[in-house]
Amino acid sequence: MPLPLPPTPVPVSQPVDTSPIETTPPNGSDLDPIWRSVVTETRTRGNDIHLPVSLAYAERLCAAYPQADALLVRVAILLHDTGWARVDEEKILSEGFAGDWRKAAIRYEHEKQGCLIAQEVLPPLGYDDAFVMEVCAIIDGHDTRHEAYSLEDALMRDADRLWRFEPMGIALASGWFKMNPAVYTDRLRAEIIPELLTEAGILMGEAALDRSCALLKTAVLR
Repeated sequence: MPLPLPPTPVPVSQPVDTSPIETTPPNGSDLDPIWRSVVTETRTRGNDIHLPVSLAYAERLCAAYPQADALLVRVAILLHDTGWARVDEEKILSEGFAGDWRKAAIRYEHEKQGCLIAQEVLPPLGYDDAFVMEVCAIIDGHDTRHEAYSLEDALMRDADRLWRFEPMGIALASGWFKMNPAVYTDRLRAEIIPELLTEAGILMGEAALDRSCALLKTAVLR
């Protein structure tokens, strides 16, 4: 059962790993059957980069919050953006990353499609209906809801955002938003870090963003 969400940012009492994410790739092979079921769905919108990196962040966050249901968080982050593969690809950038992008209809649609994919791939792999419903409850609204409803939901939402602070995330997403890296990293610091829901996520995001800005020389290349 998902744990109710404490006041945000959720405080952390465990050590927080803020080292570069490539030092701790996703752990183990237990989710490999799910990965194999959604290879096609990972080939849209850079998800073959976004999803594995976000899973690595999800596992770090779960280590910082051992009371959370780690399997629920890990499966939800793996599947959360697969729905982009089933929407109009031309509209992904024209509507999903422009204007009031958080309210774009295509964002609601990709959440709906992600839930349908979860319902298709998880039961044949042995996941029961109750677990699938919990996964779908997190996927549904992960971009369009302002609040998380549980600790697991918060951890997945933070993991979804944390990949953006890495150089590969900045390289991809700055292009989607038609910004140069310096402007985009300014936006990350001003808008996205305040959206993070956990103390551990904030520490990880700030450390990764500082490293990326130094590496990309955003203070100079403006």
